[in-house]
Amino acid sequence: MARPRTIDRKNVLDCVEQLVQREGANALTLDAVAREAGITKGGLQYCFGSKDDLISALIDRWLDAFDARVARHIGPDASVVDRARAYVRAVSQLDDTTQARIAGMLVTLLQSPKYLQKIRAWYAGWFSGCDPDCEEARQARTALFAAEGAFFLRNLGFVEMDQEWWHTVFADFQRLLLPDTQAA
Repeated sequence: MARPRTIDRKNVLDCVEQLVQREGANALTLDAVAREAGITKGGLQYCFGSKDDLISALIDRWLDAFDARVARHIGPDASVVDRARAYVRAVSQLDDTTQARIAGMLVTLLQSPKYLQKIRAWYAGWFSGCDPDCEEARQARTALFAAEGAFFLRNLGFVEMDQEWWHTVFADFQRLLLPDTQAA
């Protein structure tokens, strides 16, 4: 009978984030992660496989967590506008620490074409259904781009934005998604 897994994957991924935030992407080695997590390198490789698999698991965790946040705001048969509205709401509700962590890690890790492709596929899913021939879908697309732009501008330090301004900006994005009768 196989020995039960004793490595906490969530804890290891937390350690990866802390390591990269503290020391940068170049510090991300299996040896360093194992030390940070207090496990053996062999245990880390058993649990995740390779460094690429570890990074892929980290990106999957971020995307899954964000998608779960969005899912709390929509039903299973949501329209493209409902999905965009929920997306904008989820971005607006990310706390400062989470925003900074995600933006910093993405910028660091997306230097690899392999990880960039994973993120591109995720965004493609969000923008699917944004039919350019449909006014409502174009508004949804605009709101998605606006939310992402604000997220990256703020978190990469290009625009200083306190919480009050952040909330008013996202309220404006939400208004892009209201029917004309409600927006007036």
